[in-house]
Order: sequence, then structure tokens, then C-alpha cells
Amino acid sequence: MKKTVTIIGGGPAAMLLASHLDSELFNVTIFERNKALGRKFLVAGKGGFNLTHSENLEQFITRYTPSEFLIEALTVFNNNDLRAWLKSFDIPTFIGSSKRIYPEKGIKPIEVLTTILDDLKQKGVQIKTEQNWLGWNDKKVLVFESGLMLSSDITIFSLGGSSWKKTGSSGEWATYFSEKGVNIIPFEASNCAYEINWKNDFIDKNEGKPLKNIIISCKNNSKKGEIVITRFGLEGGAIYALSPEIRNQLNQNKKAEVTIDLKPSLTVDEIISKLSSEKLTQQLVKTIKLEKPKIDLLKHYLSREEFLDIKVLANAIKNFRLEIVGSAPLDEAISTVGGIDLNEISSNFELNKLPNNYTIGEMLNYDAPTGGYLLQSCFSMGVFLANHLNKRHG
Repeated sequence: MKKTVTIIGGGPAAMLLASHLDSELFNVTIFERNKALGRKFLVAGKGGFNLTHSENLEQFITRYTPSEFLIEALTVFNNNDLRAWLKSFDIPTFIGSSKRIYPEKGIKPIEVLTTILDDLKQKGVQIKTEQNWLGWNDKKVLVFESGLMLSSDITIFSLGGSSWKKTGSSGEWATYFSEKGVNIIPFEASNCAYEINWKNDFIDKNEGKPLKNIIISCKNNSKKGEIVITRFGLEGGAIYALSPEIRNQLNQNKKAEVTIDLKPSLTVDEIISKLSSEKLTQQLVKTIKLEKPKIDLLKHYLSREEFLDIKVLANAIKNFRLEIVGSAPLDEAISTVGGIDLNEISSNFELNKLPNNYTIGEMLNYDAPTGGYLLQSCFSMGVFLANHLNKRHG
């Protein structure tokens, strides 16, 4: 007799899980609070549908904080496996200049989602929308806002974190698990804008402008790339990658320090050798080839004496310090950390205190940078758990 599998939440982890569960062993139903599955999946498609990254697996694994709990899942279903799976549905992918992986040009995010949903239907997966889960009753029965109540042989929760609430990731579920004795780590913003108290005259001139080809560092972590100056502070892929270090400093000190190498291609000595004390601004443009926003940073945050001192100026170009005083609100973050404490789950994502109940995806307490890493981890957890359940109950 088939076992019943209830999946609560209809995001990427849930869809890949359902797709890989053996339909000969399980009757699978996905319950989703929205009118359709994959709302946050489609949000990820704005500005380019970055599905995963092309890094080799050894380097890929190190991008997560912590990473140990994901090693098996990423090994079972890695970035190349995802590409092969998508290709089996006639969704070819390509590696962009940033080494990120996207569907071939012309393939829209909704087409990818529709293809996955068609696969689920063909495999007999039932999809119940507008079903908001409200926890368990005193008989350990699943309760929904619609009045539906049900029991299941196996329940998998894939409820997301606490950002982009309009897509369904509200984090409200944390209370229900806490009531069952499951330890919940408070949610915090990750991959978000960071607040800087800019000088008014600087931000008035430079709001919205990028700082290109820089290396930004916090503690022992550095990232090469681009960041954008906003009235709030800084945002962009390079600073998002430093979220764990920045967040730790903010929690400890209420502020964090980052340093920016404005000219990674030159050493301090090389910069000094190229500069003379006359017409420094022109030399920064023509000889050092610094863009205007970088020069404005230097002019507004160094004193006149410091700016005219070539050694001080050269060191500032290579090691420009900025103080971060806060982060964007949770709901404006690309992703969050917090949620289910990793000590509460087994190596197969089963809740230690709730047998036959599993949690996967962003509702677990881990950090993933932008660039396709968060999506890949969700895909991998879904497939890994499906394989585990297929083997365990086959």
C-alpha cells in the first residue's frame, strides 16, 4: 500500500522533492498557501533567471555557512545534475560571463516553472493551493486555515525563510515548531543592502552609481566584483557575499567595518610611482584610471592634507575603510538566515523530535550567497531527501 506524503510549501525544494519521489511508493500532495506554486522561484527570475553556478563542487560547497550539512545533498545532485535534469525537459542552459548558469536566452522563468509543474502532474502529484498551514492540533493532526485537517505517513516542510513575504515566505511557521520544542534561531537579513551614514554632499552626487572592479573585504573574507552606492548605503553581489561577517560584527558591536580596494590591478608602490603632487585629480583619472565615484569617495572622506599626501592617498585607494551601521529590513532582503536550528535535524533532514517530519530549504539556519547558490541548495536538498525516502520505503 502506498504511503501518503504531504509536502507543505511549494517552492523549489518542494517541487524537486515531489518530482523525484517514486510514484509507485507514495501518494504525494503539495499544499501551498498562495494561488500557485513557485512565487519566490519566479521572483528569482527578475533581472535574469540565475539557476545555479558553474563552480566545481569542491569550491561550491565552501560558499555556504555552515556547509557540512549540505555536502551529501550537493554531491548527490550538483549543478551539472541540475543542468542535465533541465535538459531532459528541453530546457538547455548556458554559463554566463559571471560563471552563473541561466536558461538559454528566450526561455522565460514562467516556462521553466510550467515545465516542472507539468512533470509533477504527469507523475500524479496532487497540488492544493490556497492552503495555509497553521500547525498541529493536540492529536498531532495537520491543521489548515481552510478548516482542512489531515494526518500523513510522512510530512515534509519547505516553507522558506522570512523575506519577500508577498511570495509566501513569512516565517510565521517558526511559532508552530517552537511549540513542539524545536529550537528556532531568530531570523536575520542576508544578501541585503547595508546602511552607511554617507556625507550629504557625497551621496547627492553619487546615489545610484556603481563602484566597479573593486575588492571589498570584511574580516578574513574578500569578494571581487561590483557594488552600488545607494542613499541607504551599499548593495550588490560583492557585499552580499560578505553577509555572514558583516552580520556578526553588527550583532557584536552595532557596527561593522569593510575595506575596499579601489584599484586591485595596482600595488601601493605602483600607485605611488605613477603619481606626482601636481594635478592629482587629473592623474587619478588619466594615469590610475579611477572612475569619478571612486575619486569622490577619496575627496569626501580624506582631509585635504591626506588627499595631497601621495603615500596616504595610495594607501586609501588600496584600503578604503567604510563603517556599516545597519542592514536592510528582513522583508527587503534577498534571503534570510535563522529558522530551524541545524542541531534539530538528522543527516537526512528529519526532525529529531518529530519522527517522519522533515524540513528542507531556506527554513533551515544557513547562509548562501547570491549567484545561484541558494537555489541549488534547495534543489539538492529536495532530490537528496527524495532519494532517501525512496530507498527507505522501497
